[in-house]
Amino acid sequence: MTGDEKSAGEETESQRLATRLREVREYLNLSQQFVADKTGIPRSAVSDIERGVRKVDSLELRKLARLYMYPVGYFLGEEEVADDVRVLARAVTDLTEGDRAEVVRFAQFLRYSAETDRKKQRR
Repeated sequence: MTGDEKSAGEETESQRLATRLREVREYLNLSQQFVADKTGIPRSAVSDIERGVRKVDSLELRKLARLYMYPVGYFLGEEEVADDVRVLARAVTDLTEGDRAEVVRFAQFLRYSAETDRKKQRR
């Protein structure tokens, strides 16, 4: 692979990441300013990242994924997000930060309960 071909491939992957970030933010009906306020990433940087003119660093990607309640792997194209996860993410966007934290705690409780049930069934 030549240097030019590699650069084109990296640009394409970078553009896909930018597109996923923008699409999820828009799907959740969040403004770039809201994202900036919640993550500490300047609004202009959020815009540049979504347009693919600025690379997102790993810490920024983690902050965005946490805010959007999507796995980092989704934005990197490594995993798909089930429709029910999308619906849940959209449902909690208007909740307070405390209420969202409560939803996360409840989801963790359910996951732990399911794991415990599976272990009991194996015995």
